[in-house]
Parts: sequence; structure tokens; C-alpha cells
Amino acid sequence: MAFVLIPVSLASAQSAAPADPTEAGKAVFKRANCVGCHKWHGNGGGGYGGDALSLRKTQLTREHIIETVTCGRPGTGMPYFARGSYDTAKCYDMSRQDVGERMPPEGGTFLRPNDIEAVADYVLAHIKGRGEPNYDECTAFFGNTSRVCDIYKAGDAKPASEPSK
Repeated sequence: MAFVLIPVSLASAQSAAPADPTEAGKAVFKRANCVGCHKWHGNGGGGYGGDALSLRKTQLTREHIIETVTCGRPGTGMPYFARGSYDTAKCYDMSRQDVGERMPPEGGTFLRPNDIEAVADYVLAHIKGRGEPNYDECTAFFGNTSRVCDIYKAGDAKPASEPSK
């Protein structure tokens, strides 16, 4: 009997895995509040830490995104999200003493290395290099029951962040 239960349990565990492996990265993007500054669409703009750069237009590689999320950006509002950054692990080949007053803020939550890799993969797969945000992307992020995406429906006005002509 136990032999029969093991395959069933493995099958249910496999079916619980998201179809899109970057779903884990989207969950981290939300949980770590990347949306607070970069917005759901990654275009950036004003946020808690200032004007966040556009992840849609970034030239950063996967390794650079991982380093930036891990270490933040000295002298900016981009926080670091890895426990021990600048203390037990050097960032940009600097310690906390080297960075001094340019120390980036601590993120609201610490992320594990696999979470940081997942968010980098999410940015690369769903944000970097994309054009302007659209309805399909919005509903992929929020779900199709959110009214937030209504501004992206065909024929509606441009989002409030864009100037009208």
C-alpha cells in the first residue's frame, strides 16, 4: 500500500509546480516590493527610494541583475536584499567600511540566493526588452479580475503616467 502512495504523492507534488518556472520570480518581485519602485511593468519611475531605473530598458545581464538585487546600488535608493551584504560578503568588491555613507538601504525582506536568481529570471523573461506595458501583461501580473488593467484595454486612455497628446 505504501508503494502505491509514493507515486501518487510525487504526481501531486509535480502538478503543484507552476507551469512557468518564472512564476516563482514574479512572486518574489511582489513579495520583495520591487513593484514599489520599478512598478509592476518594470518601467520604473518615482518610488519609495527615488526614481527607479527601467527594467524594460536595462542592459544588465542575469549576473548583473543578481548582483544588483543582492548588493543594491551604493549611493542610490536601490536596496540590498541578501543578508550579510557588505559584511560577510563583499559587494562590488567593497565592504561596509569601503562604501561608507554611500551604503545602500536594506531591503524590507532578505532573499535567499535561489529567490534572487528567480527574480532575475523573471525580469529577463517577462520585463527586459519589452515595449510599452499592455493589457495582456497586466492581467498576467494581476490576474484578469483586477480593475488595475482596465487602463490598458484597447480604446481606453493612456496610463496616467504617460502624457496625453
